[in-house]
Amino acid sequence: MQRVLPGYQPIGIRAGSWMINPSITTGALYDSNVFSTSSGAQSDLAAMIQPTLKAHTLWERNGIDLQFSSQAYRYLNHPGLNQTDVGVRGTGWIDVRHDAQILTSFQAQHLHEGVGTLSSPAGAVQPTPYDLFSTDVTYRQEFNRLSASVGTRVDSYSFGTTQAQNGSLIDESTRDGQIYKLHGRVDYTLSPRLGLFTSAEANHRELRGTPENPLDSSGYRVLTGANVELTHLITSEFAAGYASQRFADVTVGTVAGPAYRALLRWSPTRLLDVHFKAERIVTESADTTSTGVRADGFELGADYELRRNVIFSLAGAYELEKFYAQVRTDRVTSEAARLKYLLSQYGYMSFEYRFTQRDSDIPINSFDKHQVMFNVTAQF
Repeated sequence: MQRVLPGYQPIGIRAGSWMINPSITTGALYDSNVFSTSSGAQSDLAAMIQPTLKAHTLWERNGIDLQFSSQAYRYLNHPGLNQTDVGVRGTGWIDVRHDAQILTSFQAQHLHEGVGTLSSPAGAVQPTPYDLFSTDVTYRQEFNRLSASVGTRVDSYSFGTTQAQNGSLIDESTRDGQIYKLHGRVDYTLSPRLGLFTSAEANHRELRGTPENPLDSSGYRVLTGANVELTHLITSEFAAGYASQRFADVTVGTVAGPAYRALLRWSPTRLLDVHFKAERIVTESADTTSTGVRADGFELGADYELRRNVIFSLAGAYELEKFYAQVRTDRVTSEAARLKYLLSQYGYMSFEYRFTQRDSDIPINSFDKHQVMFNVTAQF
């Protein structure tokens, strides 16, 4: 999917030491259950348009990548679901010297939480708007076979209001606040095919909340593992460790337990990539809520090059979510198929089908939905 094919790469516009790539995507979406309800599902069609402007520097050492984008959905029968997301994202790197770099990233976006998602307020019939600003600064240093990095990240959220089924407004400003993270990683290369690493992340969430429902929490996750090239066709990463999140809400307390992550990529031919991922996390059901959850997720997928300019992808995923402060366990299954047809260096088309099923101990939270998307992208 990431391979750059000659004859299909965007041309771009040269502006001094910058290269600029504009594009626009238009398409249609069919959703069989727009409100993600357990009964009385309502379907709808939506039109989508997404203009994007990418820009990156052509400097020899340091660099900057920027992306400005907007994405708008307009529904045929449920205009309350209409939404427009806008934002800018960027990454940058500074070569302090040949073995040291400063890596940075930021984003400033106006986004929406979809109706029926885990973090959407109960009873909402419209997407919940929010503003997100985040920044990350990381320092990376190499010492022969040893490399180490340390960084800090801040995410700031500001939520608006959404509409309930009875017509009243739901104020989500209690979820406003900041999330602070400190992260680090150490890698040691034993051989060209084997490397060991240890990574750690600590977080502290300062969210407005209410006296009856505090949202603050603090936690950490530590993983130790290995990067292994099993053969020249198979690469993998395996890690295990421990994670803990302590909530200010006494009804949740501390959610802790073993954590793991496994990544595997197999490329039996140049035309086929197979990938597998398994991971356990202990965290909140969403960044800005206080419901603790332990989630085990598994995903298997493949990308196949039917022709030089036609790529077919299949993926299946399963997630087991154990909630705390409520008697609830969810099982989420999803399947997806995507066909991407590269027309030329000026554009491509894609067709995607996705099925999602959530089976919850609380029946009202169970649902299934089918989504079909068709998009056409023009680029330069």
